[in-house]
Amino acid sequence: MFTLSQRSIQHMSGIHIDLRRVADRAIQLTKIDFGIPSTGGIRSAEMQNELFKAGKSKCDGYENMSYHQSGNALDFYAYVDGAASWEPEHLAQVACAFLQAANEQGVKLKWGGLFKSFTDMPHFEIES
Repeated sequence: MFTLSQRSIQHMSGIHIDLRRVADRAIQLTKIDFGIPSTGGIRSAEMQNELFKAGKSKCDGYENMSYHQSGNALDFYAYVDGAASWEPEHLAQVACAFLQAANEQGVKLKWGGLFKSFTDMPHFEIES
């Protein structure tokens, strides 16, 4: 069984309590370890805008707000062979643990891997 690192726990500071509970349960269920990147939790408008400028987000943080800015989104990475992985097969396996955890707890989540407009596999958000 895996556990979240102190760094990942810090990166989740300020996110919606339901997302935090789901992540805590998902780490117990997952077959592949995962972590939360420094930009994976709550984001300021400035941080969001930097990700937008770098082409890593569709939301600019000002006119088009991200769910991260309200604490209603969480990004993750798979952790395989001692390194972060964004390989689709690794992310999908971690996402399965998140979806199972959300189902167990009655939390409605949207997975970015199923978005129709673009694929954002390491992303979850509270369904509005």
